[in-house]
Amino acid sequence: MNLLEDTQYILDSLINHKLDKLDNVQRHLSSTSAVDQLTPADDDFLVIYNRVPKTGSTSLAGIAYDLCSPNKFNVLHLNISRNSHTLSLSDQMRFVYNITTWNEKKPALYHGHLAYVDFAKFGVLKKPIFINVIRKPLDRLISYYYFVRNGDDFRPYLKRKKAGNKQTFDECVEENGEDCDPNNLWMQIPFFCGHAAECWVPGYRWALEQAKYNLVNNYLVVGVTEELGDFVAILEATLPRFFKGAVDLYNSGHKSHLRKTSNKIPPKESSLLKIQQSKVWKMEQEFYDFAVEQFHFIKQLTFDLVDGEYIEKVFSHYPV
Repeated sequence: MNLLEDTQYILDSLINHKLDKLDNVQRHLSSTSAVDQLTPADDDFLVIYNRVPKTGSTSLAGIAYDLCSPNKFNVLHLNISRNSHTLSLSDQMRFVYNITTWNEKKPALYHGHLAYVDFAKFGVLKKPIFINVIRKPLDRLISYYYFVRNGDDFRPYLKRKKAGNKQTFDECVEENGEDCDPNNLWMQIPFFCGHAAECWVPGYRWALEQAKYNLVNNYLVVGVTEELGDFVAILEATLPRFFKGAVDLYNSGHKSHLRKTSNKIPPKESSLLKIQQSKVWKMEQEFYDFAVEQFHFIKQLTFDLVDGEYIEKVFSHYPV
């Protein structure tokens, strides 16, 4: 072994020793310093939160609004005409072009009740980062049922479209009413499936499989309402450019339960069992269970729980 080879061997040994010591290093979320270490590439970030209604989305959007100033990004609301969740093909093209070329607003987080849009379909090379949250299907339906009647504590003065209708969810189920029709559960699957016609046909098996595919392949992470705090922690660990400080903000309580539906009456077991016999509920529940499995896997890989506090795992493996 000549002098050059000998020196290279020593250097390689030292580097490997250092890397071995770095493996599985743990750090607190508060140690992230996203804003202090910005590069020009960080300003080209786009995040889209295509919010499913009644999943806790107002709470999460509120956190983003509170963080946009200290973390130096923009939050923009997607206000879809006629409260539609889908866009025409021409509107999709304009939407994709507008947000990807509006450089003055980057980095930006867009949020709104909009079905998934495939940016690659429109020739975009750098796609936005999609995030979302879903909820137990029946809980979401019941929450929406009472929301359109009684409103919530976020804007209690606003008169809802079914205000004055005192029919309970149980009474609706007993009478096979339109507002508690199991087909109304068909919401989370089409939001993830996208803009294909089949996505919006209740009980269509292809739509479920497409929703699963998009969740795994086209979303950075999808949380669940029942574990919203954990989702916030993953966002801060993964996207500190936007969510640095989100965990402290969430734990402060100000944004933890921003919106509560008023006068929500728990349903009878018989009402739940009746709806759970439907094909649509079974498919929406299957999608929810699939999302939970993916979320728990991501959470397990991301954190250790030490003395009741999340500690992020950092695995450092670099080629030498």
